Amino acid sequence: MAEVRGEPVLGLRERKKQRTRATLIDAAVDLCDRQGFDRTTVDQIAAIADVSPRTFSRYFATKDAIGLALVDEVLDRTAFEMARQPRELNHFVALHRAYVATANAAKVAPVGELSVERLMCIARIVLSSPTLRQAALEYRASAVDVELATRMGTGLQERRLRLVSAVWGSIMMTALTDLAGECRDWSQVSIDDLLDRLEVTFAEFASEISDVGQSA
Repeated sequence: MAEVRGEPVLGLRERKKQRTRATLIDAAVDLCDRQGFDRTTVDQIAAIADVSPRTFSRYFATKDAIGLALVDEVLDRTAFEMARQPRELNHFVALHRAYVATANAAKVAPVGELSVERLMCIARIVLSSPTLRQAALEYRASAVDVELATRMGTGLQERRLRLVSAVWGSIMMTALTDLAGECRDWSQVSIDDLLDRLEVTFAEFASEISDVGQSA
């Protein structure tokens, strides 16, 4: 197969499949942001994407699966930023810096990459649904977990990795839900508001565990 800059050139069928998947995700983003994840149905997403529900099921087994695909857009970019963090950093500090870098990169993202508008839209969609919030917290060996496992020198199913992943997920969700709870109009929340709340939440977490080693 021909390659461009070391990457394989996709065939027509594969390109069509990728376009259909992207169209379904974009349809879900539009609907879920307007009416909430829980009130959005597979039939509605398929109709907006101009495909049948059966075609939807070929790409996503459930509605939750397409919701998690949105979360993965953020995680994939964050894994890239995580790989750039110095190896000597504490794992939580590296995660914190990677998420901050992802948000800052979104501010200047070129067309086709994760933008501020897309990132904030995904955050709103996740927060609109208790089901999706819980699913986002569950361990799935995401791209960030893969990078974290490499840093920790551990396997993807080992307890240490799952523990760090769970704690960090709780930090992120606490920051998001606290911010959402304080804002009457979540659509007016900016990426800087989100970053400020993450900074506060992470600082509180770091303060709480600062003397754990000495107290053990």
